[in-house]
Amino acid sequence: MRPVALPRSLRLVPLAASLLVLTACASSGATRPTPTVAALYAQLDQATLGYQTALQQVRAGDTAAGKKTLEQALDTVKQASAQCGNTAGCDPQRFFSAYDRMLRLKDGSFIGDESLDDEPQTGMALDQRGVAALPQAQRSVTLLHGQRLSELIAMNGAVKAALQMWLTQWRPNLVDAWIRYQYMRNEMWPAYKKVDLPEALLFGIMAKESDGKVHAVSRSGAAGPLQFMYATGLRFGLTTENGFDMRFDPAASARANAEYIDEQLKVFNDNLELTIAAYNAGEGRMHRLVGDDTSVSFYDPRIYDQLPQETRDYVPAVLAAAWLFLHPDSYNLRFPKIDGVPGSITLKRPASIDELTVCLGSAGGMEEGWFRILRNLNPRLDPQQEQPAGAVLQVPKLLERPYATRCVDGPWPILAADLHAASAPAVAVAPPPHPVPARTRGYKVRRGDTLIGIAHRLSCSSVQELAETNHLRHHRITAGQVLRVPECRR
Repeated sequence: MRPVALPRSLRLVPLAASLLVLTACASSGATRPTPTVAALYAQLDQATLGYQTALQQVRAGDTAAGKKTLEQALDTVKQASAQCGNTAGCDPQRFFSAYDRMLRLKDGSFIGDESLDDEPQTGMALDQRGVAALPQAQRSVTLLHGQRLSELIAMNGAVKAALQMWLTQWRPNLVDAWIRYQYMRNEMWPAYKKVDLPEALLFGIMAKESDGKVHAVSRSGAAGPLQFMYATGLRFGLTTENGFDMRFDPAASARANAEYIDEQLKVFNDNLELTIAAYNAGEGRMHRLVGDDTSVSFYDPRIYDQLPQETRDYVPAVLAAAWLFLHPDSYNLRFPKIDGVPGSITLKRPASIDELTVCLGSAGGMEEGWFRILRNLNPRLDPQQEQPAGAVLQVPKLLERPYATRCVDGPWPILAADLHAASAPAVAVAPPPHPVPARTRGYKVRRGDTLIGIAHRLSCSSVQELAETNHLRHHRITAGQVLRVPECRR
């Protein structure tokens, strides 16, 4: 492999890394660190030197060795930072800064235009239809209109707080979104690749918007995996076809989203955070707030303080999910390996998605069942509506064989059909009892009486009952009038 020329930014990295360490040392004051802290700082220095060595190995054409050296340097920083957090007098921020920097330089920009073949889990060999060759797909994962995505994601407090949320309270949502996306990747990713947008951004938006549920609908009326409002969806071609709302179609929704993001990136001069904010808060609002100064930071009080809390949380959450998509291992996160190669089945007997879910069970190790995946891949179908024999359904390829062995013959399709045919028994509603006429007695109205007073005095009757029994209008009564008053039932 020929040696590659490093970009100017990378040629300056060793100096920048050294300055980072020197600055951290200067900020720590004149107090001499304890031997334990000094040893941890020495490990950080060693990792920084390891990174420089990795650059030299790549420059010499040995990318495999460069990758291995970089991974060792990252591991050293991770282990030392964990010890630093439990050691008095140690400054964890020194380790965090170095770690963030190494991750960014690992993220596709490590050797410039060439691929380090450092395939993240998102860079798996693409489906058999060949969305793209791996090196090109790897590059497009990390680039945004020619810019490295890692350089556009600021690791500020808001993004780090969102990382913590995704790794704790939102972790199940993140993993579910990952699994669902892998089965829809073949439909959604090409639209992003076409306009040179990073796949990580697509995942980040989808994870935050819907958890990968194609039929998600918000309280405000936003719909689909990428949650388009109706009017915005129409502007990007998400119409209604034969009664089907195209916002629920993953491929069409991804295309519309890619066109929207591409459009707004041009408006905001590739300012990623402002573009994401526009997607959530509306481009009109963001245009008014930003004006002509597209270099303004999303976190500038003139912008940030004028936005709803939802948008303040939304932008860093999308960026954090995108970052975890690229670097799960670096955050002690393991996404399950998914065989998302697309396939299809031709029904040998009538069946609904519900019935297929029952007879497929946990085939392929899907413990939670296949309902959501089948629903996502066949968004136009009512899951309870039985489809005729001969109908073609989209499924993961790995389900083609289980369908043939479990859902054509044998006990499972019979059980599934029996459950499908069952319905909740109708609740018999007893007819209302025949009203028993109440016995009445006469009451002669005295001067000064009111209907309310009479009802209160006799207690067994209400004003309404007295009025209805005596056909009184506006509760008017006159002295000497004889009223029929219902007697108390004992």
